[in-house]
Amino acid sequence: MRDNIILKCTVCGEENYIGSKNKKNHPERREIKKFCSRCNKQTIHKEKK
Repeated sequence: MRDNIILKCTVCGEENYIGSKNKKNHPERREIKKFCSRCNKQTIHKEKK
């Protein structure tokens, strides 16, 4: 079962991306380096609680 997740910038707290993941296969929270338009650079984005 795939669930929608929201990725949040760790620097400024902006919620920039929406994605999906299979929580059965990957129960841990996702962490991806993506571009933040507010910071204007690549930062680490974590899955929102």
